[in-house]
Amino acid sequence: MDDTGARETWEHRLLLPGELRFGGGRTPARRTGRDWLVDTLMFGFAVLLWAASLGIVEDADYLPRWIVVADAPAGALACLALWWRRRFPLLLAVAMLPLSVFSSTFVGALSVAIFNLAVRVPWRTASLVVLAHLAVTTPYLIVYTIPDEGGWTGVAFVVAFVLFLLTWGTAVRVRRELVARLRADARRERAEHARRLADARRAEREAIAREMHDVLAHRISLLSVHAGALAYRTGASARGAEPLSDAEIGDTAQLIRDTAHQALEELREVLTVLRGSGATEGAPQPGLGDVEDLVAEARRAGQRVRWTGAYERAASGLRGQVQRTAYRVVQEGLTNARKHAPEAEVTVVVAGGPGEGLSIAVRNTLPARGGHGRGGVDAGPIPGAGAGLAGLEERVVLDGGTLRHGAGPTAFELVAELPWPPAAPGPAD
Repeated sequence: MDDTGARETWEHRLLLPGELRFGGGRTPARRTGRDWLVDTLMFGFAVLLWAASLGIVEDADYLPRWIVVADAPAGALACLALWWRRRFPLLLAVAMLPLSVFSSTFVGALSVAIFNLAVRVPWRTASLVVLAHLAVTTPYLIVYTIPDEGGWTGVAFVVAFVLFLLTWGTAVRVRRELVARLRADARRERAEHARRLADARRAEREAIAREMHDVLAHRISLLSVHAGALAYRTGASARGAEPLSDAEIGDTAQLIRDTAHQALEELREVLTVLRGSGATEGAPQPGLGDVEDLVAEARRAGQRVRWTGAYERAASGLRGQVQRTAYRVVQEGLTNARKHAPEAEVTVVVAGGPGEGLSIAVRNTLPARGGHGRGGVDAGPIPGAGAGLAGLEERVVLDGGTLRHGAGPTAFELVAELPWPPAAPGPAD
């Protein structure tokens, strides 16, 4: 099948040489419609010259009788041998060397053989074979052509015609090899393009997966905390504790509703990007200035958070993407602490400035083994995908920063270092 597509057209099946249709080789296993047509025309050409030469040879009284008798069968045999010209081009041309000594009726077959040789054999080899034919036919030219068949003009015509066939065949071979190389280059380029496209799609899917994790994991963990607290207080009321008031139940339900609404809105923004619908018309992307709101939201959910913000509030010169990454680092740290150490105190420190870099550190004390959740009830871990830190590390590296995380003797620490270039100088006074 042709490499230009999954389906061949009639042009590929009929008009391309077999060498190009079946992979660029010089001896294809099958012939195309064009090959059959060319073979028929060349065989007809050889037979036509053979038939036209019969009368000339019969009338040439200057030729020995043995040449007149052997010429016609030799020429017919050479025409039949053209059937193997594609598979054995060099062998066929060499096998015709004895006929060049005496035969005139095989000129058509020899012309086809020389042209075929130049098309399918390197030009050095083809040139040597052609020179050999000229060498073995030299006695005939000297003894019969010069005195009786046109003189030196006839000799010049024979030499020029043979060289023309050699040059023409070589040009065809060079062109076919060039086309084959171009087609091979096109195949490699298409394969490389497909690979780059697959890599781009995979990178895009990974980026979307990171974004969905960063957005939804935080909101869903908040929902889990609020719902767990409501279930715990309701269960405690059934065991004789002071029941929840209608206002407390309403506030908790409203908080759960608001958190779910925010999760759906953020999910809608991510899905809009996934569908290729362009930028959304919702709220702007979170940045460094939204970190305090994120901390306040965690506190409202009952998480104990100590917050220190020692950075330039205007965030001059800090790219929006880097600010967003800083926000995601704090978000991931709070989410992980809420999942794995719900009772732990969390410390969030954001510090830095232009030219100094931006440092984000989120630390939480490790939970006691076999500990319980709020009020002595085993809260159980909040399930997660387990890919948040890996995705966050990729995001930080893409922004030119570094991320380290791990558990120490008493605390788990998540620290990110992001670049913050110096502020652009203002106009001279």
